[in-house]
Amino acid sequence: MRQLGVDTYPAAHAWSVGNPAAFWKLTAEELGIRFAQPFERVLDLSHGPERPRWFVGGKLNIAESCLSGPANDTAIITRRSDGRTEAVSVGELASLSRRAAAGFAAAGIRQGDGVAMATMMSVEAVAAYLGVLLLGGYVVSVPETLPADEIRTRLRIGHARLVVTQDVLVRGGKTYPLYDRVKAAGAPRAVVFTAGARSKIPLEIGDVTWSEFLPVDDQFDPAACDPDTCINVLFSSGTTGDPKAIPWEHVTPIKAAGDGHWHHDLRPGDVLCWPTSLGWMMGPWLVFAGLLNRATIALYEGGPVERGFCEFVRDAQVTVLGLVPSIVRGWRRAGCAEGVDWSAIRLFSSSGEASDPDDYTYLMRLGGPEGESRPVIEYCGGSELAGGYVASTLLAPNCPSVFNAKMMGTDFVVLGPGGHPCRPGEVGEVFLIPPAIGMTTRLLNQDNEEVYYAGCPERNGMRLRRHGDLMLVLGDDQYRSLGRADDTMNLGGIKTSSAEIEQAVARTPGVVEAVAVGVPPPKGGPDRLVLFVVAPGQAPGDLAVALQRAIRDRANPLFHLHDIVAVDALPQTASNKVLRRELRKRYQEEEAAEPPAN
Repeated sequence: MRQLGVDTYPAAHAWSVGNPAAFWKLTAEELGIRFAQPFERVLDLSHGPERPRWFVGGKLNIAESCLSGPANDTAIITRRSDGRTEAVSVGELASLSRRAAAGFAAAGIRQGDGVAMATMMSVEAVAAYLGVLLLGGYVVSVPETLPADEIRTRLRIGHARLVVTQDVLVRGGKTYPLYDRVKAAGAPRAVVFTAGARSKIPLEIGDVTWSEFLPVDDQFDPAACDPDTCINVLFSSGTTGDPKAIPWEHVTPIKAAGDGHWHHDLRPGDVLCWPTSLGWMMGPWLVFAGLLNRATIALYEGGPVERGFCEFVRDAQVTVLGLVPSIVRGWRRAGCAEGVDWSAIRLFSSSGEASDPDDYTYLMRLGGPEGESRPVIEYCGGSELAGGYVASTLLAPNCPSVFNAKMMGTDFVVLGPGGHPCRPGEVGEVFLIPPAIGMTTRLLNQDNEEVYYAGCPERNGMRLRRHGDLMLVLGDDQYRSLGRADDTMNLGGIKTSSAEIEQAVARTPGVVEAVAVGVPPPKGGPDRLVLFVVAPGQAPGDLAVALQRAIRDRANPLFHLHDIVAVDALPQTASNKVLRRELRKRYQEEEAAEPPAN
């Protein structure tokens, strides 16, 4: 702002979206992005703002920039599942990543090949991830909690030639099989981490442990790649069919790390903690935002809603703590974060779902010395943006569950049903204004144009890009999230579609029809899963147990059924499309009409 000669955040934001080439060049410089071959120009819009080309003519490997910090600085601090705490320097992580790259090369992986990763977040997982990128390959992100059928789908779409996984997941002192589930999905050759339990699960012929896979020599020259070379395939659910396959490219991390720089105030010496894994976009985000901003990444091998995690945040002296709202609800219920000294925390960040103001008032008071509060950077976007479009800035007052800023370098409008810009007090749908680094220009298995631009309105002669979030406009650059405008719902920070839930429960005995709807709480917060079910003669209690089991086994064990509504028939259009919005509205109206509990 001093460089620009402006004294307000809105003025700085207006410059960033009005001068995209200058802004993203500045961001790359701030992050110390290394180019093996200098670029000729930052931005090429000859194919329109929907299909920009960035850093044209340059060559780079983003993993090299991630590992270019001072060798003795701490890159990762981790608490293992057996209770040990380890610190890994940038130099040690760089050596391990180069060894991983050499191991992939020895296994026959070549530049342009895909390697799937289905594992919890660990030092080894980060090194393997960066090793694939150093080689010039790409990672196929597979959430480690998915059932075998969903894993199989992602391996197929991503054309994975090898998979990195681990023998078991350790949560709350219990172990859950992962390697067996990955192999049941028809996975190719596997490299297998051993969890802290040190279980001795027999491996199939051709599969190897991580220690067997790694060569001793760490000499490896990173591949110099075009800026638009794929580094990661992530998945985002649509309303039907296969999940959208979203490619991140070598310049995409500039967006993720830029969000960390401009909005999360990440700087050298910070300790950044965000419970996640490489199966979801916040896993790669954590790697890039942490390492490119020269911060230390804090990793905990266990669940975040337990006392051990809260104590690790204290012991690691975490300064920036990211989370999803369901974690905060868990802390409130269990009380596991109370009485733990979190005075090192400068700020929290929240992403993945709409938050509850009461929960976040509680959260803000957990950080800092007694009697003080810490701000929460509300942060909303998606895999198809490599970060956010709306967030908070520390330059404006911070209120629980309120976004107070548009994201630097990214612009949007909120339009009402008639296509008019929403005024304060009105609810509308978010439409993005291209271009920005991180916005997809292609999908691997669908038409990017059809998914994000078809049928969208125009603004000043430019087509807007569909995003699908509903926002309540509170004032100038102040918003509150109301969830999704389409049939996609957000359950515990995980985007899924109504169709995926409905397919999971369709074979439940006694169920004739079932429709899944995500319903936000009356006071705001993450979606709750409500099923409207046609199931004549079924006992409600037995039906609830059977449906929850089906969701656990066939969709995702992290999805929890909030309520079941028995109906005789489902409202449909003339073309037999179920009116999910009508069902959501009906549920909210009935909920609002209920008398308060004593």
